[in-house]
This record gives sequence, C-alpha cells and structure tokens, in this order.
Amino acid sequence: MSDNPALKSLNLLLVDDEENILKSIRRALLREPYKILTARRGEEALEILEHNLIDLIISDARMPGMDGATLLTEVQKRWPRCMRILMTGYADLATTIKAINEGKIYRYISKPWDDDELRMVIRQAMEFHTSELERKRLERLTQEQNKNLLELNHTLEQRVKERTAELEQTAEMVETAYQELSQSYVKTTLVFSSLIDQRMPSDRHSNSQVITLIKRFCQHYKLEPDLTRNLSMAASLYNLGKLTWDDEMLKQSSNQLHKNYRETYRQYPAIGESLLMALEPLQGAAKLIRHHQERWAGGGFPDGIKGKAIPAGARILRLAVDFVELRQGVTLNKPMSHEDTLAMMKKYSGQLYEPHLCGQFIQLMELSKEDEQEGSNILLLRTDQLKPGMRLARNLYSDKGTLIIYEDKILNTMLIDKLREFEKSEQSQFELAIHTAQRQDLKE
Repeated sequence: MSDNPALKSLNLLLVDDEENILKSIRRALLREPYKILTARRGEEALEILEHNLIDLIISDARMPGMDGATLLTEVQKRWPRCMRILMTGYADLATTIKAINEGKIYRYISKPWDDDELRMVIRQAMEFHTSELERKRLERLTQEQNKNLLELNHTLEQRVKERTAELEQTAEMVETAYQELSQSYVKTTLVFSSLIDQRMPSDRHSNSQVITLIKRFCQHYKLEPDLTRNLSMAASLYNLGKLTWDDEMLKQSSNQLHKNYRETYRQYPAIGESLLMALEPLQGAAKLIRHHQERWAGGGFPDGIKGKAIPAGARILRLAVDFVELRQGVTLNKPMSHEDTLAMMKKYSGQLYEPHLCGQFIQLMELSKEDEQEGSNILLLRTDQLKPGMRLARNLYSDKGTLIIYEDKILNTMLIDKLREFEKSEQSQFELAIHTAQRQDLKE
C-alpha cells in the first residue's frame, strides 16, 4: 500500500465486460487508497466520466460494442487529464497499437497480470498523474510570481531579494517535477520496446541488447544526464519505424533486401522520428533515431549528413545498433562472432563511424568480453536457484519479448513463485542475471 497521501483522493475507473475480472482487480487493489468505480461497457464508462472526476481509467482491449482502444481514444479527446491504461492479451497487437497511437495510453498491461506488478503500474501512473498536476500548478505559480515581481517597487531592495529567493525555490521544485516526469518516460519506452520486439522475428529481438549496450556506454564514459536519458529512450524505440514493414521484409537481412524494399528500408529512421515528434519529452530521442543511420564520411540516410553535423547521440546509437545487428545477422545474412564484429567496426572507423567514439566503443566491448569470460559482473541463475533479497542485474524478458521485470528489482518470495509459475505456463525456462554481490547468498 502506498504511503503517499496525495494518492488517497484519486479516483480509478475499471472497465471490463467480465465481472470476474473486475472482482479480481478489486481484490488486488483492496489495500490501495484509491476510490474505485467499475463499468461493464464502454458506453457505461463514458457516462461515469461525465459525472465523476476520474484520474485513471483501465480498460480491457476486447469488449462487446465499443472496444478498449476506441474507448481510450474518446477519453483522450474529452478528458485528456485522465490517465489511460489498456489491459490486453498477447493476440491484441493491432488494438494495442491503435490505443498507443490514438488513445495516447500511459501503458498497457498483459493478461494474465501479476498482482504486484499491477499495483506497481497503477501506483506509477497515479504518481505520474499527481506529478504532472503539481508541475502545472507550479508553472502557474511561477507565472503569477513573475507578474507580481514586475509590479514591485524597485527601490524596495529587500523585498526584491525575498521574492527572488521564492522564485528560485519554485524553479527547483519545477525542475524536480520535470526530472521525475522524464524518468517516467524512460520507463515507459522500455515497455514500448518489448512491444516492438514482439513484432520482430524471434531471432531478431535486438532492442533489449541495444538498451544494455547504451546504458553500459553512458555509465562507463559518464555522459551527461540529458544525453543519457535521450539515448536510453532512443535505444528502446530505434526500431519503431520498422513496424510499418511486412513480415517478409522483417525476415530479410538488410544487405539482401530486394530493390523494391530498399527505399522503404531507408525511410524507417524518419518514420520512427515522425511517430514520436508529438510527444515533447521524446523529441530529443526522436532526433537521434532519425540520424542513427547516417555515416561519418557521408552517404548515409535519411538526410545524407556527415561528420559533426550528425548528433553525437546518433553516432553512439549507431555503434550499438550495428554491433547487435551484425551479431544477430540482421545486417548481413549470417551472424558474426564478437571478435569478427569488432574487427569489422574497426575497419569502417572513419567511414561509417566517428573514429574517437568507435575506439571508445570497441574498447568497452573488449572489456565487457573479458568480464563475461571471468564471470566478474553477474551470475546467471535459474529460478530454482533464486533467493529473496537478490537484485536483478538486467531487464528480464519473456520468450515473446515482453518485459517482465525491470533491472535492479529486489526479488522477494512472492515474485520468485510467480516467475516459476510463469515458466510452467509458458513451458520455458528463465536465466536471470543477478548482481555478483549476491555470491555469499548462494554459498549460504
């Protein structure tokens, strides 16, 4: 249960045509502080919204009459302040994409859900909602104080100093709210990343690996926070433009594409950018996505720019994308080894890649290879080896590419049991990356 008092006055609307589902969600939220309303149809939900101030709506994707995506699109148009979450099965990809594009949903939740994760997602959505309301309030307060400042008598030096101090404090509060909002967008893009991977062939789920490489590069070279945030989001969404491709094109390596596909291929970075430009916090990441296929010596796409005209983040993103896609066989028709991939990247330093950044990237990948061989970074454990208190070193994805648990999550007994149940239901086996600080736990 959340200790945040701001959440206690918030209203949650659940929409599902199955009464058992509504009851199950109510039970999961029994100890949560929200006021919960329910509806069995989209039309009934709209009626409730007409007469109640709803902070968050969670709708099932498939319902008779008005489906979830249509409902959330209508809510976005009429009550844009209301947060929107879609609850969907694995087969509802088209509905989910419609909800993302038209309903501008905060997130989607897959069925069957994990109660702990459901509570966490709702809590994050509510905190995001209250943070956004607070940010707008603070912006209005700042505007009001600026107006009052202009009206002050300039001869009252002490009064001016007091007002200036208040404004500085307000600006810090606005910045804090903005940083919290930015981090929420970073986490949201991780969810979209797993959705994109589900559209790709099973042997070409590259997003999670690119995300890991970018995080490692940013941490190792201590890149500044704004660039790190934009790179993290760009790594999650760089493949977004490929959602417009047909299945046949997705299966082909880029060097073997039929000539009818080549122009479509060259447009995917620009399409990815255009899909994100409406979201202001993602515009920096969108620019990196647009230019991540440009070449240092020129001749890249979509704009053919070169050298330092290419944003630094886009140059870094290209290194990570090429490394992963060469290793997977996405670029060439045959997967390459770690060593051969680095040798090829070194060969094209100064042509495809900025020499300095390429050198840094290759050095980091060689260090990472040594760490893997020595086993000094992480332990790979099965679920039957897990113990409460262990901390996840990497995001955990299902075989279908769905994000299951964020990295740095502290495992507890309930979560470990859920993972084991999920393995049985999916007839798969997870290997979880655990921080090596947990070695003593294993010995005990």
